[in-house]
Amino acid sequence: MPPSALLVCAALGVPALGPSGASAHLRGVAWALRHRGFPLRVVAAKESDPRGVWGAMPVAVETAPIPGWPSWLGRLRERREAWLTARLAEVANRGPAPSFTWERWSLFSDVGARVRAKTGAPWVLEVNAPLAMERARFETVYDPAYAEAWERRVLPQADRVLVVSSWLARWVVNERGVSPHRVRIVPNGVEAYPGDRAATRASLGLTDEPVVGFLGSMKPWHGAERAYALAESLGAVALMVGANPPPPPPGVRVILTGQVDEARSADLVAAMDLGLAPYGPESPPWFCPLKLLAYRAQGTPALASDIGDARRLVGEGGEVLPPGDKSAWISAARRWLGRRVTPNVRTWGDVVDEGLVGLVG
Repeated sequence: MPPSALLVCAALGVPALGPSGASAHLRGVAWALRHRGFPLRVVAAKESDPRGVWGAMPVAVETAPIPGWPSWLGRLRERREAWLTARLAEVANRGPAPSFTWERWSLFSDVGARVRAKTGAPWVLEVNAPLAMERARFETVYDPAYAEAWERRVLPQADRVLVVSSWLARWVVNERGVSPHRVRIVPNGVEAYPGDRAATRASLGLTDEPVVGFLGSMKPWHGAERAYALAESLGAVALMVGANPPPPPPGVRVILTGQVDEARSADLVAAMDLGLAPYGPESPPWFCPLKLLAYRAQGTPALASDIGDARRLVGEGGEVLPPGDKSAWISAARRWLGRRVTPNVRTWGDVVDEGLVGLVG
């Protein structure tokens, strides 16, 4: 029998069939594991949520019942999440013993450790952010000491810790006590859909006008409004692909597609002349933007703020620039307009191969 895989995500905000990049990441890993011949189980806190069903999983998603939670108990949120982890571990341990567990790290989850305690299966823990720090920045951590203690206890236990950036590699070692030999830097991947540039531009009513684009959800720190400013300076169309775009200013031609699936996003990225990642200087340095990998996969030149590992991700397929330096961005855009670059497709299969090398035969 080939080695078998257990894929786990205990995050309530990352349903297996959700619309976010985190959910797409989970699906990408699942399909990559399946395509590499691993018999697979997927255990997640949620299969979907009110945002709808997006994409598909190669196998049925196993979940644990989630009881209601009154708002006045919000201060006990962390304990609830830890309780849910224990319920998910029970679900995971009901099935056949896996050869390994691949877990997307959730702040109060140690499902992989609980599975290993019962089965001996190695635990691969995928870390995408310093979660207590991230939650404190964008939401509320009701018990910071409890959250930090959980991180310090759980992270060093994993047999292998996969991080998506060099910042995270330093953080898990220096701040959370993970042994350096257990850490691997494994950037994200994308689905390898070939985008149809000509047909997509025609369907959008685009002819020869330049198109600057932005892919992904548009939170305030993502800098999406800077795409409008750049389009205005260049006399270009702003193609905005994702949810929650900021209101466009008057006088700028803007195409808003809303949230789309991965295949359609590949077409839309191919239709762009420039793909933008215009994060502001306040943006966190630890993440690995899927949009940069998507731009590179379609041969669309990428312009990105010089934050975190952007320089390595962009490589020769574009340029990194000082965050918020409007004149530098305009000059770079003029240099890159009219050019295409060699596509560089980093797949989720690459992610799985790098994550398991030397651990699973």
